[in-house]
Amino acid sequence: MGANTFEATTANFQTEVLNSETPVLVDFWAEWCGPCKMVSPIVEEIANEYGGKLRVAKLDADTNQDVIMQYGIMGIPTLILFKGGEAVARVTGYKPKDKITSELGLAKHLN
Repeated sequence: MGANTFEATTANFQTEVLNSETPVLVDFWAEWCGPCKMVSPIVEEIANEYGGKLRVAKLDADTNQDVIMQYGIMGIPTLILFKGGEAVARVTGYKPKDKITSELGLAKHLN
């Protein structure tokens, strides 16, 4: 976990993500996943850049299967932006930072 990220789990997902006043970007990842390791520094950059407007969580796909199934996640890394308790945008797989921020619509969702 970086300085500006927190760990999301099945136990705290409702409180920390769905009930959050601030939009939350959740990085669904696993230790064994190469592309997850490639996207991790980008997620950290986003957390640093949008601090105050966006909370960033990392959720281990292997230990939180309930959440993975609830959101129909078939591949990782998957990034889902939650706003007002709803999943509003999703990106799956490794992409460069500019593609991730534009596909998630961060400029639109965080203003």
